[in-house]
Amino acid sequence: MMPCSAAEQQPNGLVAVHARAGGARLDAVAPLDAHQDDAAPRPPPAVLVVDVANVMGSRPDGWWRDRAGAATRLMAQLVPRLGSVVTTPDGVELTVARIVAVLEGRARHAQAPDGIDAVRATADGDAAVIALAADLLADRWPVLVVTADRGLRARLPSRVRVAGPRWLLG
Repeated sequence: MMPCSAAEQQPNGLVAVHARAGGARLDAVAPLDAHQDDAAPRPPPAVLVVDVANVMGSRPDGWWRDRAGAATRLMAQLVPRLGSVVTTPDGVELTVARIVAVLEGRARHAQAPDGIDAVRATADGDAAVIALAADLLADRWPVLVVTADRGLRARLPSRVRVAGPRWLLG
């Protein structure tokens, strides 16, 4: 699946990137230049892809009673990560330029807050995560996937960084 993408410079020195992954439009904003004025250089921008079903399932907080509500709450917890500098489990610093939450099953009806892109998998959430990661890599985005699913981790492209739910949720 080849993504369609376009980039346009914004007046504030950022680049807006518009891409299609699996037919869903994904928008992001990335820095044009990490060395803006006298500010310290920022780590490279990256996309944080969250396997929502897997992350929700990692903590027994009653998510099974209302999957869409639990997914909405989880996505709200992700918003503060947008624009932040994170250190991956393998020690690489990245700036979270975009967050994409992959939703499946009854959680597909969750409402994504501003700043979070939601991809609603029509069948297999793992396949959607893999396709999305491949599309983002093709567009030259560093990708960090959050999941504890060992099978999914093994099927991701080799350049994708991976973190577990504990890394994300603390």
